[in-house]
Amino acid sequence: MRTDERVRLETPARRAGRVAGAVLADDVRMLHMSGAGTKDAPWLLKTPPGTSEYTMYADREADPPLLVCQVGATKLTYLLRAVDDLLAMLKEHGGWMELGAADEQKPGKDGTVEAWGRAESNPVGGWYGQRKGYRGRFGMYLPPLLEELGLVELEHKPRGNRLRAV
Repeated sequence: MRTDERVRLETPARRAGRVAGAVLADDVRMLHMSGAGTKDAPWLLKTPPGTSEYTMYADREADPPLLVCQVGATKLTYLLRAVDDLLAMLKEHGGWMELGAADEQKPGKDGTVEAWGRAESNPVGGWYGQRKGYRGRFGMYLPPLLEELGLVELEHKPRGNRLRAV
């Protein structure tokens, strides 16, 4: 799929489990996207600093539905609902929030997207990452997807990037 092709995304009222469905104002919205978000046509994304490329797609057949993130030979999985949950949290937060990306074995910096993605106080009561040993990096890999979906503004500096809901 070419990067200038358009992709249709349906709201969850139309189809349960669609990525970013709850945040779309219309029943269907057209967006410029790098892929369809499927296994055969994943989104092609770059880390916030722009130093690495990776792909991501929604696996709606998994139980629970997942986002599958492929970074080189490494496969990470996150709960699909993370898109809507993260956006809702950012809207409630109301301003810029630091990403704070960290591996699972390292603590996430307080007040960051990474810390929220593993906090017991988030809507799932803990990790959005599902693959043991690879549950971290939520703050590195989820924000570019939200940017691709047109849901957030994301900084692209070498370090210390932030995002906010649009």
